[in-house]
Amino acid sequence: MAFIDYYKVLGLDKKATASDIKKAYRKLARKHHPDLNPNDKKAEESFKKINEANEVLSNPENRKKYDAHGKDWKHADEIEKARKQQQSQQSYQRQQTGDFGGGDYSDFFESMFGGQGRQGGSVKYRGQDFNADLNLDIKDVYKTHKRTLNVNGKSIRLTIPAGVKNGQVIKVKGQGGEGVNNGPKGDLIIRFSVENSTQFKRDKNNLYSTVDVDLYVAILGGEITVDTFEGKVKLKVKPETQTGTKVKLKGKGFPVYKKEGEFGDLYITYNVVLPTKLTNEEKELFEKLTNLRSS
Repeated sequence: MAFIDYYKVLGLDKKATASDIKKAYRKLARKHHPDLNPNDKKAEESFKKINEANEVLSNPENRKKYDAHGKDWKHADEIEKARKQQQSQQSYQRQQTGDFGGGDYSDFFESMFGGQGRQGGSVKYRGQDFNADLNLDIKDVYKTHKRTLNVNGKSIRLTIPAGVKNGQVIKVKGQGGEGVNNGPKGDLIIRFSVENSTQFKRDKNNLYSTVDVDLYVAILGGEITVDTFEGKVKLKVKPETQTGTKVKLKGKGFPVYKKEGEFGDLYITYNVVLPTKLTNEEKELFEKLTNLRSS
């Protein structure tokens, strides 16, 4: 990978403060923004480099790694780990041979950056992880299905398990960036954003819904039809049912993640609806009921 001087991209030097970086980024981003430079490939490429530079230099930890390791900053942790292992090994070898001289680490740096070390091999780097956000509707995750994602110009065919939750993160091994020196590939990290466009409230694997019940059915009992996630079912309402009464429909909730055939429950809350626009005759009947209840 060619080295890109992020400081030069932003027109800064290594002494730049966080405020300097922020100001430079805003100024250049406005100048090269694609909306202000339509069909300008050069401006588009500059805009990408400016964003890349800002992402690295505006993050103190990443900036520290970049200052220390340049184009290999993403592998800083592996480099430091390898450095410590090399130093420990050399220290052990000196103790065994009685050589406590200065020496250098040229072989170490050669092995880190593509040359051959004492062991005759190159250090392998694991590929970069890719991150992707996947927006789905709750209906999409009620059943297991396949979907194709385009990540960094690569089409990846995935199986989305039923029961995925909003905000859940799934790692797909080996679908990230290519490794260096035949190192292993990185992973694809997917974060799910699941929107609920239904009348049901979801809490883990259970679903909740409120259903209106006619006053006369609530008093005398009867049968009503209610919606579940998979369709309609009939329920028997007991006489003298009160508002707020809850009933559980076992197994009518949401599928349990990665447990085929297992479902949560659906909880129905009854809301007794009072009649409106009563006729004179209906009012008289209610008055008679009132007198009967008070006598």
